[in-house]
Amino acid sequence: MNGRNTIYPEMQQSISEKLHSSGISAARQKAIQQALENVNKPGFRIEPSAIIPLMKPVTWFPPMWAFACGVVSTGENIAENWSILLRGVILAGPLMCAMSQTMNDYFDREVDAINEPDRPIPAGKISKSASWLITFGLIISGFLVALSIHPYVVAIAFVGVLMSHAYSGPPIRAKRNGWFGNLIVGLAYEGVAWLTGSFAITQGVPSSETIALAIIFSLGAHGIMTLNDFKSIVGDNIRQVASIPVQLGEKKAAILASIIMDFAQLLAISILIVKGSLITTVIAILLLAAQIPMQKILIANPGEKAIWYNAFGTLLYVLSMMVCAVGIRP
Repeated sequence: MNGRNTIYPEMQQSISEKLHSSGISAARQKAIQQALENVNKPGFRIEPSAIIPLMKPVTWFPPMWAFACGVVSTGENIAENWSILLRGVILAGPLMCAMSQTMNDYFDREVDAINEPDRPIPAGKISKSASWLITFGLIISGFLVALSIHPYVVAIAFVGVLMSHAYSGPPIRAKRNGWFGNLIVGLAYEGVAWLTGSFAITQGVPSSETIALAIIFSLGAHGIMTLNDFKSIVGDNIRQVASIPVQLGEKKAAILASIIMDFAQLLAISILIVKGSLITTVIAILLLAAQIPMQKILIANPGEKAIWYNAFGTLLYVLSMMVCAVGIRP
């Protein structure tokens, strides 16, 4: 992240003081201190069992789902194009999303040492040099799969790599500010993946409705990313990462995330209404209505309920994406 092999003693002391004042248990503090030593150790280390956890499979679903939504929104026969769908889903999740996660873990290794000391790099299972090798392997594999779909998809994959670096790495490091960082992730995970699915199966310019929904749900994903940042508040405060919960506080951040997600769905529903898709409009409205009481629970206790809402409330949001994709089919 910064080219240092070790953390300066004065910085180490400052972190120790902040950890002590944060109320973290002594055992947790000890684990964090060890993780901070691990993240910049020289040498090449890699435990095969740690490779998959480094790539965070739990994060693969959003871009895979968005790619599938893009495919469905075109109205093309999926059975006749199953190979493109399969390769595209692999490209979006296990390759490009995994690449963004390994890259992020490299640049975020010192923050992860505080927030998640059991992650592969802070835990000493994978060295920072080994993590780069994995990242480049995923990039090359992704380009090859993209080329098998269409040469233009390689260009889109390259844009995805640039967005991942802009989010995590210098000089931009957009994640330092939650307003910009969350926007980049939303566009990459939802918008780019959705439009890639539309293009891959038609190999032409997506419809205006598809483009609109890709943008709308990308912006709505800003709220999802805000809720995801709740788990990192301690480390973000210490490392001065201006996530939305750090900037606004937990309650206001939860309110903002809910508003953004709801507004995005209302815009998507308006497109269905204009399209005259009655059944999908009703389903999308019901999915949105079901999220409201869950959001009230979230806002009442955001610190404890953010992870819960991201697991259950966000599920309704992503279901609405597919409903809307079906609703705009020609």
